[in-house]
Amino acid sequence: MLTILGFAMIATFLVLIMMKKMSPIAALVLIPALFCVFVGKGAHLGDYVLDGVTDLAPTAAMLMFAIVYFGVMIDVGLFDPIVRGILKFCKADPMRIVVGTAVLAAIVSLDGDGSTTFMITVSAMYPLYKRLKMSLVVMTGVAAMANGVMNTLPWGGPTARAATALKLDASDIFVPMIPALLVGLLFVFVLSYVLGVRERRRLGVLTLDEVLEEEKETETVLVGAGNSGDSGNSGDGKVSMRKGGVAGAGGAGTSGTTGTGASEDTAASGDDDGFKGLDPNRDTLRPKLYWFNALLTVSLLTAMIMEWLPIPVLFLIGAALALSVNFPNIPAQRARLAAHADNVLNVSGMVFAAAVFTGVLQGTGMVDHMAKWMVDVIPGSMGPHMALVTGILSLPLTYFMSNDGFYFGVLPVLAEAGAAHGVTPLEMARASLVGQPLHMSSPLVPAVYVLVGMAKVEFGDHTKFVVKWAALTCLVILGAGMLFGII
Repeated sequence: MLTILGFAMIATFLVLIMMKKMSPIAALVLIPALFCVFVGKGAHLGDYVLDGVTDLAPTAAMLMFAIVYFGVMIDVGLFDPIVRGILKFCKADPMRIVVGTAVLAAIVSLDGDGSTTFMITVSAMYPLYKRLKMSLVVMTGVAAMANGVMNTLPWGGPTARAATALKLDASDIFVPMIPALLVGLLFVFVLSYVLGVRERRRLGVLTLDEVLEEEKETETVLVGAGNSGDSGNSGDGKVSMRKGGVAGAGGAGTSGTTGTGASEDTAASGDDDGFKGLDPNRDTLRPKLYWFNALLTVSLLTAMIMEWLPIPVLFLIGAALALSVNFPNIPAQRARLAAHADNVLNVSGMVFAAAVFTGVLQGTGMVDHMAKWMVDVIPGSMGPHMALVTGILSLPLTYFMSNDGFYFGVLPVLAEAGAAHGVTPLEMARASLVGQPLHMSSPLVPAVYVLVGMAKVEFGDHTKFVVKWAALTCLVILGAGMLFGII
């Protein structure tokens, strides 16, 4: 019964948010609370929620101060040269911009932290997508898949968990997997090219000079005035950038909606920080402190990789330093905190709401029963192919449960079953990494809320777009691993 209720709870959650019948925060809280009562453990709901909040509190703290830190870095202009450089290289070509998104996300993912990757990637690319009226779910989907492949780095989390759970060396798991992971990353780049071509066909291509010239004519858009009556694509196939309008047509299988479900011309109006991010005259710029801010950021990322201090502590210190040095007076610091309060509240609220979901899943025993059921339904004849089975199961299991739950709860059971048929723990561990590109878009991953929140994309729209492509990326990695004899 717990197995059925567990799957029913997850399915109900996904259906409601994808159909936009409930907001993610409300669904993450109310649906598990309701199912907790169905299970007959409503009296323990408070304990489950507190356990979940306790587990995710460090993550919420990290995200809160990371948003403040990178928000300040955007304000002071740290990423402006990157954005201008990418725009010049891409020449306002949607195809190049989408590929550039994947490349940038993959490079930044080397720090091993998904939240940091999404903050930097969205900060750099969001203004380009908005200026050219490109589909924002293409950006979030491509970034999530690239980060998912790179999340298998030994310091990224999953590989270390698999090594710990099966008592193996992380390098023995990861190094042989490199060829398969490179194939997966190449597939993400190719997919980005295809999606970019579709965006190019929908929007056309502008040169940099044309974009800059038309930006001068759309000053009303940049400062907040909007008039949807002028929106649309121009007759010559170039992007229409007329004053006050933004085309709302979705492309490449996307919805063309923003985080509030409104059309893109609404998103381009008053509170759109994306356009202001490249305003060369904004009063928050600190050009004289550019190298200090760059050094501070590099030092922070280095400290994260070297694990000198817990990540929440590093971002707390980093945010305090960034605010104090760049904005010495208290009113200016308060203004910067207020400017990023919406992002902080949305993301931290989502994390604590997710704590209710995970707390009920684990506390009621639904996760354990679901995992046991999936292991039990595997036919005995599949024993010699347990690595393949593990790779396939990693897609739904890492999507519907945390990495801790999968690697410490399910993988040891699967590895034991595989060992009985001669499948080595190393093969099982490598196969367990296959599902990470899909895992990074799981509603149980806090970083994904940073991604969709900063990009002003509905989580349901992101899910509908990315799931099929991320699952295909996982299968490509699995196929490459089998072809190379790694799995």
